[in-house]
Formats: sequence, structure tokens, C-alpha cells
Amino acid sequence: MHVHANPAGSARTKRILWFSMLATLVYVVLTLVAGIRAHSLALLSEAGHNASDFLALALSFVAVYFQTRPANPRKTFGYQRAGVLAAFLNAATLIVISLWIGVEAIHRLSEPVAVHPHIMMTVAAAGVLMNGVIAALLWTVARDVNMRSAFIHMAGDTLSTAAVIAGGFAIQLTGQNWIDPVLSILIAAMILWSSIDIVRETLNILLEGTPRGLTLSHIREDMQSIEGVLNVHDLHVWSLGSQSHALACHITIADIPPSESNCILLKINAMVKHNFHIHHTTVQFEHLGCCEELEGCVVPISELAAESSHDHHHGHSHAH
Repeated sequence: MHVHANPAGSARTKRILWFSMLATLVYVVLTLVAGIRAHSLALLSEAGHNASDFLALALSFVAVYFQTRPANPRKTFGYQRAGVLAAFLNAATLIVISLWIGVEAIHRLSEPVAVHPHIMMTVAAAGVLMNGVIAALLWTVARDVNMRSAFIHMAGDTLSTAAVIAGGFAIQLTGQNWIDPVLSILIAAMILWSSIDIVRETLNILLEGTPRGLTLSHIREDMQSIEGVLNVHDLHVWSLGSQSHALACHITIADIPPSESNCILLKINAMVKHNFHIHHTTVQFEHLGCCEELEGCVVPISELAAESSHDHHHGHSHAH
């Protein structure tokens, strides 16, 4: 079974990512300048956050490009994990940034800095509009972990910039500058929480763990419920990409004709595709009793290898 890319969907995704990168880059420059003028850590943290978003969107764009490339003899599964790797790097970068924001905010709590709430609110309002539009566009193509991580970036930005507006309004009303670093800590905590979840999922895929939401015992039970399947062992399930799963196993069946075993194989493939969305399977049949007959009926592998080696050398001497 094979999984094919969707060129039309990929072209639309690329257009959305191009627009998102351009808009984010403009906003990064605006937020950085405004944060310096307003002495606002919340705005500077937003600039850092949006700079990481620009890199995240760029990585996602590169990943989408690679994912559309076909498989070849060197990359037999294609480049399906390019998006997973991009999502991992995006999330890891965000974790570092959130920790930096937290440290800076704690430092500011001990040494408060006067901020300009009007500049904070004006720039943040522009950010809510921009990030909201980008997040809405990304949501329409967020079908895998790569695009989902990009969507989380922008949705998080929308919420954090809205929080900056609220913080600026509170500072304007009360004159309490500690609101700015506290707001930064809340933003950092939100970024950290969403990023850790992405890191866990992508690491599980890269380490070929069992895909999220799948349980080997359930898969084994459903396979063994198929008529003709006596036992399922050496069962492995892993992810090729965030939406593409693979399965390999050994299945014990009775000593039956190949036509009947092929029928069992078709039922197994249809079941795992329907029940567990697994589209790539490798199933090896073992006939009941073959292990008991191995010593009496089959020449040991070591003897076959020795005989093959002897024949090879014998033929080689004749050639000369």
C-alpha cells in the first residue's frame, strides 16, 4: 500500500506560508522597534516570539517542498519525515525562547522598568489582526504535525498579543509596571506548554515509537479475530510521517494453499486501513508446525551458506 502527495493542496499550502512569512517579518521589525521605544519586555518577547515564528514558517515551507518529492532508491519512503523534523526544530526553538522570556521577566520583577502602554496597545492590536488572519489561513491546511505546529505558533501569537493589549490597558489605568513582566511570564508559560506537546509527538515519530492513539494490543486482537489467523507476533507499528503509519508483523496460519492465505492478507490489510488508518503493511506468514519440522526438513542455514560459498569458489576457479 502507498501514500501519495497532494500537489494541489501543497501548492495552496506554499502560498499561505509565503504570505505568512512576509507578514510575520514585517511585524517582527515593527514590534522590535516599538518594544525598544516603549521599554516593554512584553513587546520585546513578542518580537522574539514572532522571529521564531518566521523561522518556523520558513522551516515548514521547506518541509512541504521536500514532502512533495517522490520516493527514490536512496529515500524509499520519500521525504515524509521532513515535516516532522521541521516541527521538532520549531518547537525546540520556542522552548528556548520561552525560558529566556521567563528569566528576563523575573529579573524585571525585581527591577521594574517604566513602560509606555499606548505604544504597547497600538502595536499589539496590529499583531492580533495579522496573527489572527495567518492562524485562520494555516488552520485550513493544518493536516499534519508540521502545519499544526505552525498553526500553534500563530494561534499562540494571537492570544499573547491580545494579552499585551489587556496588559497595556491595565498599566494605563493603574500605573503598575509589574504587570508587563507578569504578562511576559504568562506568555512564556503558554508557549512552553504548546511546544512541549509538539516535541513529544515529533520525538516519538523520529524514534519510531507507536503512533499516538494506537495500541498494539488492540491491533493484535483485531488481527487475530480474522478467520484463518492463528497468532500474531513480532508486531511493529511506527510512523513514516505525522499522517502516514506503517506496520510489520509475523502471522501464524494453517498449512493452506497460497490462494487462501492471500485472502487472509487482503482482509488484514483492509482491516488495519479501516480501523487504524495504517496504509503501509509488511506481513510475513508462518505455517503452523514449521518450527517443529525445521530440524528434520530444512537444511541448516549455516550449511546452505557453506555450500553456497563452496560453489562460488568452485565456479570462480573454472572461470580462470
